[in-house]
Amino acid sequence: MSSTPNFEVRPATARDAQAIANIEISAAQAAYQGLLSNQQISALGADKRQVYWREAIEFSEPQVYVSLDGEEVVGFVGFDRSRDPGTPPTTGEIWAIYVATSHWGRGVGLALWDAAREGLLEEGCKKVTLWLPLGNERALRFHDLAGFKREMTSIKTVPMGTLKVELIRFKRDLA
Repeated sequence: MSSTPNFEVRPATARDAQAIANIEISAAQAAYQGLLSNQQISALGADKRQVYWREAIEFSEPQVYVSLDGEEVVGFVGFDRSRDPGTPPTTGEIWAIYVATSHWGRGVGLALWDAAREGLLEEGCKKVTLWLPLGNERALRFHDLAGFKREMTSIKTVPMGTLKVELIRFKRDLA
């Protein structure tokens, strides 16, 4: 019988921005292998992502939580109200959720999802959505297992660098 370690989850601070950016870039390189080239993912730029996440943390848009293994940041989640036009204010959105590849399959994603769900409930949200690339099998499987349902009519193609990627929206009740 195996046990899942407990990972501390706390609100991110400005000093977490570099670790968050590094996790996002390295996890994206692993998760999007075959969808995007490492060059395209690297073009996101760790420095740009660090600035983005530092500002997100400073202004709480989105709210950002990190998961820790001891003192090390090993994952993060960004969540807030849905950015999709026409959605009610009781609909939240997971803007991003990434886990360091060294911690894939160890329960970090679940701990981050639980923290985001609690945060969205505290904000009065009743439902949550998120967008995922159709080719990211690991993330698709994780969110299927977390109770999200795919909205097949939501599929859209968006530019990512020089490529076009198909995204699908997932949705679930929070209660």
